[in-house]
Amino acid sequence: MLAPSRMSRQGEIVEVVLRNGWDYMRQLLTGGKANEPDIPTPEVLRNILTELGPVYVKLGQLLSTRPDLLPSKYIEALSSLQSTVPPVPAGQMEAFIRQHLPQSPEELFDHLDYTAIAAGSIGQIHKAVLKDGRSVALKVQRPGIDRLVERDMTLIRDVARLMSATQFGQRYNVVDLAQEFSEAIRAELDFTTEAEYTDLLRHNLNQSDWFDPSQLVVPEILWELTSSKLLVMEWLEGAPILTSDIAHSLAPEAEAQRQAITTLLFRAFFQQYFGNGFFHADPHPGNMFYLQDGRVALLDCGMMGRLDPRTRAVMTEMVLAIANSDAQRCTQLTLKLTEPLEPTNIAKLESEFTRLMGRYYGLNLKNINTAEIFGQILETGTRNHLRWPANIGLFTKSMANLEGAARQFNPEVNLLEEVKPLMVDLFRQQLVGEDPLQTLLRTGLEFRNLSLESPRQFGFLLERMSTETLRWNLSLQELDGLRRSIDTAANRRSFSTVVAALIIGAAIVSTSQQSSQGVILSNILFAAATFLGLWLVVSILRSGQLR
Repeated sequence: MLAPSRMSRQGEIVEVVLRNGWDYMRQLLTGGKANEPDIPTPEVLRNILTELGPVYVKLGQLLSTRPDLLPSKYIEALSSLQSTVPPVPAGQMEAFIRQHLPQSPEELFDHLDYTAIAAGSIGQIHKAVLKDGRSVALKVQRPGIDRLVERDMTLIRDVARLMSATQFGQRYNVVDLAQEFSEAIRAELDFTTEAEYTDLLRHNLNQSDWFDPSQLVVPEILWELTSSKLLVMEWLEGAPILTSDIAHSLAPEAEAQRQAITTLLFRAFFQQYFGNGFFHADPHPGNMFYLQDGRVALLDCGMMGRLDPRTRAVMTEMVLAIANSDAQRCTQLTLKLTEPLEPTNIAKLESEFTRLMGRYYGLNLKNINTAEIFGQILETGTRNHLRWPANIGLFTKSMANLEGAARQFNPEVNLLEEVKPLMVDLFRQQLVGEDPLQTLLRTGLEFRNLSLESPRQFGFLLERMSTETLRWNLSLQELDGLRRSIDTAANRRSFSTVVAALIIGAAIVSTSQQSSQGVILSNILFAAATFLGLWLVVSILRSGQLR
């Protein structure tokens, strides 16, 4: 039996979906008969999630990072989702902050503003000054948000289980998707996770041959004051890059500086994507600040993505294939990355990629949106019954946000132009890695193992062959038509042999037996042979395979 709070929340959800005209979800939640899901339009879905509150806004934001699941129109609509939750009153926040600090605020701070300067669905930001004079930002979890999250997550998992029996639910694996969202939002509720991500990103970007690390800032975490519900980091004085003075200045030096900043950002993110494999997954304009001292800061490391070495290598090649409009290579790389949900028509997939690349062939790089092409590649794969790994969707979304923000800040910039100078370095890294000596030693060790194991395996193979215990298991796809044709031909051959045997048998009986019984038998055999022969001729004519 549902708890009263869950029943009340379920009623609220039904009211919201009814008001927005999504009848399928009403039927599902009230236990009515629901067929295949009728997904609402992007705008209706965005309105429903906004009205349902912070948890569902977070769900929409997570879905906006999955272009491998949703068409581009939905991704665009959900990307604009913002929670309109007002900040928690200062009096309530003061009690909560005091509860989660290791000492009283008076002992730690010269000044602490309990009125939030920014508020989100999970937490809100406060400014404070330490006793040593350093300005810090406090990201404080909204009191009671963990209980709201758990209540709504239970309902989301229940809905996913109900949908799992449908073809839609199985295709998109909605139970696993709900579990993934549950884990993601729980990670956001633990601010120590975001603190660890921030530290790791700052460490990764501290050294680079592609850009000047002194020009890029990731805030330092004050671990002695940080807990699961309170994150304390250095305060960075500046403004989002799109609202900064440099973004609107018409001076020639400002234009050169904008180009330098976009190159810095692209190279920093290329290092994250293709070098470290640990990347900021939400680089929207509000998370990239232009500081008063001229440096650029990356903020809000709550959503991060990871790419393993193999995936990084494939994605590097994919960027090169897109730059060269190489549809065949795109097809090969897509098949390397994806999991087929049913047998894939490779020729059809390559044909669709050829048409896709044809749209951009010959265009100036300035007119090519690389992230948009990546999104269309994902859509094409999904349409051909291929399932992409979740981290590929997160990578594509991150790159789309990055490229979109960079184009707003500097309309002349282009991702492919920025990545071209780094291609040689990227392929060198794939060939020899960061440590050539380590790569050489590892390769030598693998050759050693191969040389030691090969004679033993070859001897084992010879022994199996000599004892006649070797079996070959060969599985070839798309040969059903050939198999059926061979079976049909064999059956007709057998049929013809039987007819010929009947004719020959009748002839022998008619020549060797002159009795009435022999005449009757030979007539029966001739009649049977004539009937079966005519049947065979008619079947061949009807099949259209006479010639």
